[in-house]
Amino acid sequence: MATALAGALAATPVLFVPSAAVAAPSADAVVAEVYGGGGNAGATLNQDFVELANRGGTALALDGWSVQYLPAAPSPTSKWQAIALTGSLAPNGRYLVAAAKGSGGTVPLPAPDASGGFNMSGTAGTVALVQGTTPLTCLTAADCLADASVRDLVGYGTAVVREGAPAPATANATSAARGAALADTDDNAADFAAGAPTPLNSRGEGPVDPGPGPGGPSARIHEIQGTGRVSPKNNTQVTAVPGVVTAIRAFGSARGFWFQDTAPDADPRTSEGLFVFTGSATPQVAVGDLVAVDGKVTEFYPGSASSNGQSMTQVTGATWKVTSSGNALPAAVVVDAASVPDAYTADGDLEARPLEPTAYALDFYESLEGQRVQVSDTRITGATTEFNELWATVEPTQNPTAAGGTLYNSYAAQNGGRIKVTSLIPFAERPFPKANVGDTLSGVTAGPLNYDSFGGYVIAATTLGTVTSAGRTPEVTRDQRNTELAIATYNVENLSPVDAQAKFDRLARGIVTNLSTPDIVALEEIQDNTGPVNDGVVAANQTLDKLVEAIVAAGGPRYEWRTIDPQDGKDGGQPGGNIRNAFLFDAKRVQFVDRAGGDATTAVGVRKNWLGQTQLTLSPGRVAPADEAWTSSRKPLAAEFKFRGRTVFVVANHFASKGGDQTLDSRTQPPVRSSEVQRIKQAQVLHGFVGEILKADPRANIVVLGDLNDFAFSPSVQALTGDGSLKALVETLPANEQYGYVFNGNSQVLDHILASPRVTRFEYDIVHVNAEFADQASDHDPQVLRVRPSTGNDFLDTVDQWFEGWLDSLPAS
Repeated sequence: MATALAGALAATPVLFVPSAAVAAPSADAVVAEVYGGGGNAGATLNQDFVELANRGGTALALDGWSVQYLPAAPSPTSKWQAIALTGSLAPNGRYLVAAAKGSGGTVPLPAPDASGGFNMSGTAGTVALVQGTTPLTCLTAADCLADASVRDLVGYGTAVVREGAPAPATANATSAARGAALADTDDNAADFAAGAPTPLNSRGEGPVDPGPGPGGPSARIHEIQGTGRVSPKNNTQVTAVPGVVTAIRAFGSARGFWFQDTAPDADPRTSEGLFVFTGSATPQVAVGDLVAVDGKVTEFYPGSASSNGQSMTQVTGATWKVTSSGNALPAAVVVDAASVPDAYTADGDLEARPLEPTAYALDFYESLEGQRVQVSDTRITGATTEFNELWATVEPTQNPTAAGGTLYNSYAAQNGGRIKVTSLIPFAERPFPKANVGDTLSGVTAGPLNYDSFGGYVIAATTLGTVTSAGRTPEVTRDQRNTELAIATYNVENLSPVDAQAKFDRLARGIVTNLSTPDIVALEEIQDNTGPVNDGVVAANQTLDKLVEAIVAAGGPRYEWRTIDPQDGKDGGQPGGNIRNAFLFDAKRVQFVDRAGGDATTAVGVRKNWLGQTQLTLSPGRVAPADEAWTSSRKPLAAEFKFRGRTVFVVANHFASKGGDQTLDSRTQPPVRSSEVQRIKQAQVLHGFVGEILKADPRANIVVLGDLNDFAFSPSVQALTGDGSLKALVETLPANEQYGYVFNGNSQVLDHILASPRVTRFEYDIVHVNAEFADQASDHDPQVLRVRPSTGNDFLDTVDQWFEGWLDSLPAS
């Protein structure tokens, strides 16, 4: 019986065909076209591609998705290859994924939306759209279509893995494309047809032959860049612009490449480099490729045109032809102290005048926009930020600080030697260096000169130097003596319980160790108990208690605190955060004079008591909170303290920010400082309050401190100090130490301690623990004043000095 059955089977031919696997059709994202003949002999296009489409009515986020490829007849060891996707697929839109490029073909793809390296067969294979980036492991149609991560799958030619029957085989001159209706019946044969490849990207751009044609290039790069800031060819199409690719930005939403003419003109005003913007698509070029570029010349204003920054000339909607590869790059222009002019800029509308690169620093940098430049052995003036950037100076003698920074000491001291450095090198290959102010970026750093809205001209480094440390550590100030009252100010940068405990611990160690536990600490940017959550909460007791506990854990005293909760949303700052000023004080060393009645809207005043002593009507109390000067801004917090029987009035401040001001590199010079108007009004109100105290008691000990958000030479600070009623203690320091904040490579002072004329026996210190270091607890350095308050009587003050030496020799109490 077994023999008969065997004979029957042998006599009947059996054909084994893979089963047709079917899955639910996709309601939105589908594979619209596949093409594997790019760059092959007889092909027009030089690159393989997969095009996606969205059948749905809403945009579909593709971050974390991939397009994957498997050979037509996979073996047990075959592996899927994946190209990761980013961005989104618009409703009824297209999305172009570029794969391997061949040596043949004459027409490049339009700028792809995603790119990778898998090499598709020109005749047969399988493409999958996958919700994930991990390569699939399935090798049969049934297994692949049972995988829930597979959104759509197309097998073409003789592909074993497919939906239903395979789509038609392709050739070097044909692709397999879904019909115009984008029907998805889960039968590849029914849904796809062979025809000429028609790749479209998310911008609706198709391939364009960028060949130079009989007339040659329509423009050279130096003709596009021109002799001014705005291209003479702005908003016009250019064709076959030649140059060698010098750098590629393959990350972020502003991808593209720089290319540079190998035959420069003789005009120093005209840059020979240019950026080609490809959006979120990684450009399919290599450094050293000689290209001919078609596209539209535009002026891009990073941030926005209204920010009044410089523009960057670029080519958009570009297509290009690679005519050769492996070419040498043009030599980088050396940027150093000899090449950068001392004068920073001319005045007026910079876009209305031709460049003068030998006269002005800003013109010099603009004349090199897009070109390869290099700096060598530069001193770092702005520490590495969380955005992987740093600032260096090519003019080391330009207003140096004691720590090696560059001092911004007047509106005319813009310090044109400063330049920002970022990196185009993948961080997996070369992590961005962590550097502090005063370190050196040793060796050569080179790359195209770019412009951005966060600091101006920047080297996008393709060659990055190494950091040589100067060995600086955060400063530790001395402890106060028994007869000295130590008063500090510290902007703690939006502190709330939402912050990690590590931030509280860092700030606490700074107060205990670096500031040596001051008797009074005025805090700025204390947020409410829920931080940046706009929920109506205004109390900050949890924030302050958490900081106090961290200080105790760090070995400091159990400070008491005082503050006044603001009205919800009325004091500016981070929305929902309700930042305010607050006082910490060591009750074992100093007495806080409490006078009830202070709230968000009640103004503190000045009065005499029955003994004729000057005092505040409220303590703590807010200074003129209803005055328009404090609209959407923090109100000053005034308090009265007693130290060794002497009264000290302390006013904590946080003036309006510089938000909205034009930058130093603004295209209109001098830049407009619009925020200054409000700070001047604030200074005038605060000056009036100080005047009330001095009118009642000309010998009063007054300390005004905090983040005034302005410079000692600014009109707002001058409004406080100009008549001598207060003195800016920062001006008592050596000139090269007058800073506590670093912005765009400029060391400057925004936080201040001001004192009344009676404050004569003091020591003042800006304690450098944050601003110059890559590892920061805040972006501000704290300051401390150690003062021996006056009794208000010259004779008693003289007598008191006789005893101070003996008191200071006693153990601290």
